[in-house]
Amino acid sequence: MKNCRSALAALCIAGLMSHARADGVSAYLPLNIEPEIERKVERVLILADEPIMKRPISVAMVQYALTKACPIDAELCANVRDYLVRYSHDYGVSYGSATAALTHRGGGDLVPNAYGMPMNSKWDILAAAYVQPNDYLLATVGIDAYSGRTAATGTVLSLGFNWAQLDVGYRPHWFSPLSGSSMLMSTEAPTLPSVTLSNYEPLGSIGFQYELFLARLSKNLIAFNGKEAIGNPRLFGVQLSIEPFSGWSLGINRLLQFGGGAGLPGTAHFLLTDFVKPSGQSQNEGNQEASYISRFIVPGTVPFSVYFQYAGENSEDGGSELLGNSALSAGIDFPHLGPYLDLTYEYSEWQNTWYTHFIYLDGMTNDQIVLGNWGASERIFNQGVGAREQMLRAGWSPPFGGYLEEQVRVVANQTYADAGEQRNYIAGTPAYPYHHYRDFTLRYSRPLNDMTVGGELLAGKDEFGRSFSRLAAFVRYGGGGGGKPAEAEVDDEEESRRTPAGVEEFVDIGGGASKVKENLQLGVPVKQTPWGFGEHFAIGARRAASENADLGVRVEFDEIHGVALVGVRPIDWRYRFAGPFAIDAFVGAARYNVATPAFSMYAGAGAQWRDIVPHWDLNLDLRYAQNLARDHVLATDQPGPRPDSFYKIETATFYLSRKF
Repeated sequence: MKNCRSALAALCIAGLMSHARADGVSAYLPLNIEPEIERKVERVLILADEPIMKRPISVAMVQYALTKACPIDAELCANVRDYLVRYSHDYGVSYGSATAALTHRGGGDLVPNAYGMPMNSKWDILAAAYVQPNDYLLATVGIDAYSGRTAATGTVLSLGFNWAQLDVGYRPHWFSPLSGSSMLMSTEAPTLPSVTLSNYEPLGSIGFQYELFLARLSKNLIAFNGKEAIGNPRLFGVQLSIEPFSGWSLGINRLLQFGGGAGLPGTAHFLLTDFVKPSGQSQNEGNQEASYISRFIVPGTVPFSVYFQYAGENSEDGGSELLGNSALSAGIDFPHLGPYLDLTYEYSEWQNTWYTHFIYLDGMTNDQIVLGNWGASERIFNQGVGAREQMLRAGWSPPFGGYLEEQVRVVANQTYADAGEQRNYIAGTPAYPYHHYRDFTLRYSRPLNDMTVGGELLAGKDEFGRSFSRLAAFVRYGGGGGGKPAEAEVDDEEESRRTPAGVEEFVDIGGGASKVKENLQLGVPVKQTPWGFGEHFAIGARRAASENADLGVRVEFDEIHGVALVGVRPIDWRYRFAGPFAIDAFVGAARYNVATPAFSMYAGAGAQWRDIVPHWDLNLDLRYAQNLARDHVLATDQPGPRPDSFYKIETATFYLSRKF
């Protein structure tokens, strides 16, 4: 962990030292406020080979991306460019949206990612206006109002430069490459008042980006050293990311909830000295979360983006860098399936105790609404059950104009509760018998004169089996372009950009030998299994990063002594020698499907004989997964002082790859 911190510091210094130009501040696009234009912006960024790791997205970033995306989809770019005109003046309206709804039931439920809006709210109004007296100062006044709450979301004073923009006010934060959910920071809860320092233009040759913020949370019940108090904890967050090669970004996120009363340290000294020590005071005198994130864009005739987030709620599994009480998220986004369609699928799974805590008894929440994944709102408040959340979204730009979006979301809570860090539950006690949460959204919007009008149907069943529905009509400021969609005409040079050399998509099939060390409890002998054999299958993609090196991503499936092991490789590097021989190295995260899922990181290396016959490669990989961890939440778990079981897996895999 010390080496990791030193490397990150070096990256920060190198990025800042290499930057010379000082442009002014940039406005931000709305976040989960105008979904139809936000989706178009997301598609433009993928087509432009710009991997986005955080939101809200700056206007300047989108303007730059348009120059690269327009040869691929001219109509899409025209829509987005028309929308951005509103930000080109000294003052104006950033956005405006008014919705009226007919609701049925839904009491106690929230509209996902809607700043805390209840499902049965019959109206909502969102608007913002800005004034920019010069390039280095921007003032925005915003409002977010719905039944039961009026907030100042979007009210921000911004000053600074492209390499250091300071934002003071109610600025949203979204720390994830996923667009439908975020484990650490999202728009599920009302926006926090915060001070944020960030850059919107990547710095240096490594494409360094950073964001730091300090925010104040709502009232929280705090218990520490036998004292209880009601206080306002503070939340400090950091995201650091790099884009060393076009279309490929890596980053880390970190949150620390601290202070607020009951004798908890809340000084700047505590923050500066312990924020970088996950196993120090932060573990016992604060509430912390962290994640590793990546995004990889595969250009081509059918471009797509693949992204991952591996997160932890503590550092209990044998090393700060490995993360504990883990969560694994993944997604794939096709922005341009022909002239009319786009498609996104995202998946998240988290272990127990997320958003709960033994000191901050309301957990990592604001107004008792989780700050992260919206799916964790679909449970009894403060019950530490893990869950799986999935989202499938399809968009259609029909020939008659407008944009039609369909979306399905599902949340499956675990059947057990862990309360090692809660007061009202006992470890091993069955959780509430939850139903699967399901909802379906159908939304249609189209420009009409200088406005956008449309309707939305949201219906489903919540975690208690209760049905709900919400039929809404909305009108938004500005049309953002429109008309019949059309594919851009491209010449030979532009066509080569759509299908660049060095891009490969592939599937792997083969088998492997593996052995497992099971460390179930302190004082219990470690069990070593003999070598066993099982099937191996994977699917992945790569693109050339230099004359001899490739970067890629991969999802792999293995049978380990009859138990499924699923791994994701956000870092998959290959070096090609002059002949057919190549070597590779990789880092990823894995899910081991034992009694309850165990998670951890893994690493490995291998060798490859390319094109043993045309389009077929022969491969050998060696892989080591350290401390795959699962909490003791079942009555059958080995009793003892340690709350976790650990599994170490060594694998040698031999397989064929078919390239496309």
